[in-house]
Amino acid sequence: MVLVAQLVGALLGLLAVVFGAFGAHLLKKTFTEDQLNSFETGVKYQMYHALLLLMLSFNLNLETGLEKAIIYCIIIGIILFSFSIYGLCISASKGNKIKILGPITPIGGLLLVTGWGLLFYNIVKNYI
Repeated sequence: MVLVAQLVGALLGLLAVVFGAFGAHLLKKTFTEDQLNSFETGVKYQMYHALLLLMLSFNLNLETGLEKAIIYCIIIGIILFSFSIYGLCISASKGNKIKILGPITPIGGLLLVTGWGLLFYNIVKNYI
């Protein structure tokens, strides 16, 4: 599980840099200011959580069910959250917004919050 978290964290970090550059240079011409801000939010959250995955993978054994649940919540959460934002922004800029992605974003956000909550619980459980 450590290797999975490291690989996914590195890949998501790499993609965050690529998507950030893509948004800053290419999409700037076709996006509205609101769309660009939303896209940048997706990139920021993706990078924050890629770094979190890397930090956790180097500091936890990721062997317990709780630790695995933290990693799964973060990975699935970032995919649902950030990538649904990317899809919403790109499709809206093309004039054909994919509305089904709208409800997916908060589900991803909820999984991210759950991952952080589980991490908090894991710390409390182990050290207090």
